[in-house]
Amino acid sequence: MLRSRGLDVTWTAVVPDEVNEIQRVLIRWADENCADLILTTGGTGLSPRDVTPEATIAVSHRLVPGIAEAMRAESLKKTPNAMISRAVAGIRGRSLIINLPGSPRGARENLEVVLPALEHAISKIQGDPSECAS
Repeated sequence: MLRSRGLDVTWTAVVPDEVNEIQRVLIRWADENCADLILTTGGTGLSPRDVTPEATIAVSHRLVPGIAEAMRAESLKKTPNAMISRAVAGIRGRSLIINLPGSPRGARENLEVVLPALEHAISKIQGDPSECAS
């Protein structure tokens, strides 16, 4: 989906469900690799090992609640289980981090919701001073 929108997928990793491990990768990709966008999949539910939102919040300088709200709102049209998603989105430096669900279908559906706003969001995070069009 990202490549079809002209976005490069530069790095991928499988990371254990451990806050410190997730934080380490997010920090490296944001600070050292200067990724524009970091997407996580999984770890956003209610099970004890679902810690991706905590890791994302801990490394984010600012949160972007509208992204997660939009994903949940659209997902609720398909399943009531969307209300138990704890996914978050945040900014670290010049990188946008978004938590997606772990299921491939859920990840695709949620990514589809945010794709139209990604280019604008990333340009704003990186300092674009132009006015926001409605």
